[in-house]
Amino acid sequence: MPELPEVEALAKHLRDHAVGRMVARVDVASMSVLKTADPLWTALHGREVTDAVRHGKYLDLDCGGLHLVCHLAKAGWLRWSDKLSATPPKPGRGPIALRVHLGGVGFDLTEAGTQKSLAAWIVEDPAEVPGIARLGPDALEADADGFAALLEGRTERIKTVLTEQSTIAGIGNAYSDEILHAAKLSPFATAGKLDAAAVTRLHGYVQEILRDAVDRSLRQDAARLKAEKRSGMRVHGRTGLPCPVCGDAVREVSFADRSMQYCPTCQTGGKQLADRRMSRLLK
Repeated sequence: MPELPEVEALAKHLRDHAVGRMVARVDVASMSVLKTADPLWTALHGREVTDAVRHGKYLDLDCGGLHLVCHLAKAGWLRWSDKLSATPPKPGRGPIALRVHLGGVGFDLTEAGTQKSLAAWIVEDPAEVPGIARLGPDALEADADGFAALLEGRTERIKTVLTEQSTIAGIGNAYSDEILHAAKLSPFATAGKLDAAAVTRLHGYVQEILRDAVDRSLRQDAARLKAEKRSGMRVHGRTGLPCPVCGDAVREVSFADRSMQYCPTCQTGGKQLADRRMSRLLK
């Protein structure tokens, strides 16, 4: 799933390549991707792209006051082309959900797999998108005191709190694994019970890991962002491989539709976490 660093890089790519161009046409290959019915996508035609920004993990293309907002979900992506085909994509066939023509160039919103969660909205104000309206402070903007306040009294696991967009925006499954590994914290630790030193350490690694990932992502073109994300991971997606810090095998906890990875030696005192959403440690 694209998270804060990748969406930030995609927004920059659009600022560099799309701003100043006119929307010649929008092709909708999957009607289910559009979550708004009014205005129609044709209202974007003839409008100049004036900006592209990120709200948490949402990408916002400003077309002269009318916004095309998208959430790439688990398997979605924005695929830029310097020679975009003029032929509309065939509805219901292939990964393309929506195509935006910008005078010979443009981009496709695509989604792999059978679970279709990619979503797009056409709105006058991004705050009209329910998910954006509910966003907490951006992960890169929360200072140490503000971050600590977000955790006070929370009874959920710290992994859950870090990925809850209404609490702190932009962190997903992959980067939360990386942050918790660097901070030497169990993903099952209770957020509100972390001591002050652990909270300070956690905040520091939220900033360090995300800023490093943003820096690396901004130096890649859009086509290489996925590979760049994978190459920077130390535990996420590396089940069974040695932890780069201690050499212990990276372990996994699997859920219905995703999994998380951690290092027992670095994070849980050498104990293996119980699977299937159990919060206790295996004895």
